[in-house]
Amino acid sequence: MRVLVVEDEPKIARAIKKGLEQETFAVDVCLDGDEGLRYALDEPYDVIILDRMLPSLDGVGVCRELRAAGNQTPILFLTAKDKVADRVDGLNAGADDYLVKPFAFEELLARVRTLLRRPSQLVSPVLACAELTLNTQTFEVTRGGKPIRLTQREFALLEYLLRHTGQIVTKDTIIAHVWDYDADVLPNTVEVYVGYLRGKIDKPFKKQAPLIHTIRGFGYKLGVT
Repeated sequence: MRVLVVEDEPKIARAIKKGLEQETFAVDVCLDGDEGLRYALDEPYDVIILDRMLPSLDGVGVCRELRAAGNQTPILFLTAKDKVADRVDGLNAGADDYLVKPFAFEELLARVRTLLRRPSQLVSPVLACAELTLNTQTFEVTRGGKPIRLTQREFALLEYLLRHTGQIVTKDTIIAHVWDYDADVLPNTVEVYVGYLRGKIDKPFKKQAPLIHTIRGFGYKLGVT
C-alpha cells in the first residue's frame, strides 16, 4: 500500500518513511504543503500522513483543498498542537484522525492500518482468498496452512491483490500502489513480480485451483474462477 508523508522536519519524515518501508509500505515524502498537495492530487495514495504546521500551505489548507477537489484519501494529521480546538479544526477540515507529537511509531502504524480499513468491511488484520491468508500485522502468509515466505515487495503486491479480490487491476494501478514515486520500475516489472508470486502461491499447490489470473489486455485478478 502507498503512503504520502507531508512533513517539514526532515528527521521525522525520514524516520516515518524508514519505519513504514520496513512494514512493506511504499512511501513518498514531501517537505512543504504546496508540494504535498501536488503529489496528493497527481498520485493515487492509500493514506496521507499530514503535518499541520507546514511551509507555504499549512496542513489544514492542504486537507481542505483535497476534500474540495473530491479526494477522499484517508488523512492522518500530525501536530504539536494538542488543544481540543486545534484537533477540532483539523477534523472539521476533513482529516480522519489526529496524532499529537511526540508519538510512538507503533501508534502511528496502528492508526495507519486502521485508516486502511475504512470504509472497507475488512475489520480483521488477516486478508484471505480461498485457502490463502495474509496477516498484515505479523506478515505471515499461508496457503492451506502451509507457510509461504515472501520478500517485502512480493508481500506488498499480494496484499494489494487481496484487498481487491475479484477485481481486475491494471499494471499501472499496481505500480501506483505498490511502488513509490522514485522507484525504478521497468515495463515488465509487474509481470516479473506476478511471476514470483505465482511461483510461491500457485505452482507449489497444484492440487488447488490457481488464484492469480492474467486478464489479457487489462491486467490481473486474484480469486477462484
